[in-house]
Amino acid sequence: MTFLLRAVALAAALSIPLAGAAFAQQGKQPPAKQTPAKQAEPEPAGPDQIALTEKQVQSFIAATPDINKIVSELQAEPDEKTVAQLEDIAKKAGFASFDEYETVNANISMVMQGIDPGTKKFGDPKAMIRAQIKEVQADKTLKPAEKKEALAELNQALKEIQPIKNQGNIALVEKSYDEIAKLMQE
Repeated sequence: MTFLLRAVALAAALSIPLAGAAFAQQGKQPPAKQTPAKQAEPEPAGPDQIALTEKQVQSFIAATPDINKIVSELQAEPDEKTVAQLEDIAKKAGFASFDEYETVNANISMVMQGIDPGTKKFGDPKAMIRAQIKEVQADKTLKPAEKKEALAELNQALKEIQPIKNQGNIALVEKSYDEIAKLMQE
């Protein structure tokens, strides 16, 4: 069951790690580019990749327990009071806004998806997801519905994975791997 939690957490980390974070992204999707000569499958619109700082990683670690507590209780889109609480927590941790927290969260999650929990070193995220897919397929303890859901999330994550543009982020996240991994399991 621990594996399932890790697999689901990894798959969720590929999009936006927090349930309910969609409100922070409303109205911010760029218009789809259309090429008249070619109607290719659009590239996944991933989060803005930024160069993380040590301060941002530490602020993320400080803010995430309180943010996770609020987000875990959401049943639907957050109301204005909840949005204000999330903004306040992010600002107290040193972020300019909850949107900045979300951007840092997404960038940390992108690196975390490529870190091997055994070695705590960054590797090929696609290979890691494929390995997790094989583990889920071979796991006889999972209920069929759980297995189907985990496989769907992992396969979606595999389609959406993007290369890390800011290689310096890898060392910063590896340095705080244990703390971040604990937060992502909560």
